[in-house]
Amino acid sequence: MIELINLCKAFDDHVVLDNVNLTIRDGETIVIIGRSGTGKSVMLKHIIGLMKPDSGQVIIDGQDVTRLGGKELNDLRLKFGMLFQGAALFDSLNVRDNVAFSLIEHTKMDDATIDKRVAECLELVGLKGIENLRPSELSGGMRKRVGLARAICMDPKIILYDEPTTGVDPIMADAVNDLIKDLQSKLRTTAIAVTHDMTSAYKIADRIAMLYKGKIVEIGTPEEIKNTSNPLVKQFITGAATGPITEDS
Repeated sequence: MIELINLCKAFDDHVVLDNVNLTIRDGETIVIIGRSGTGKSVMLKHIIGLMKPDSGQVIIDGQDVTRLGGKELNDLRLKFGMLFQGAALFDSLNVRDNVAFSLIEHTKMDDATIDKRVAECLELVGLKGIENLRPSELSGGMRKRVGLARAICMDPKIILYDEPTTGVDPIMADAVNDLIKDLQSKLRTTAIAVTHDMTSAYKIADRIAMLYKGKIVEIGTPEEIKNTSNPLVKQFITGAATGPITEDS
């Protein structure tokens, strides 16, 4: 579904992505871990075509994103759903219009059909009947779930999760993780999640990849990552204050 080939990106003298190669299989959930500023979000922006690489390719469903522009790129982006770190709901719109935003902008569905699709998506995330509420009336966990309902509303082939458990308490974080797993099993989408939360990573991932100094230093199943012998990965996943990452900073 997704292939990154020798992907390079630098900002002035700061190399963020250094010949990154990664293949993401159709229907799998891959989690990208790494310290803040290592390029995880930059990688997501390249995948969705918001950034152009200095060199390399991003292949999505057989198309090279780096060669697309205009309508072709916009059409490709409609294959994506995204859950932003802070949910990124529009405060001026109610829940119905937030969830329906892409349907309103990019389809010719009538209001009744849109209402039905919004209700289906809200029910999938456990929020039946809240269409008329405003984002200000929602808890942090509810905002996350409304954001997820919006992400799946266009029936995407790929879902991107940017820190899906940030800003919610541990109990709600576990509920969000369960919801992500449940949606993956029901919708069979390909998913990429960026997170610092190793509990979340272990729970939702089919594979975990660690990005460090612009390179993927290890990739494997959650069990393989837990039992890694790589000192860089071991320090990050255990949260140790001392180790090669901090010594190299």
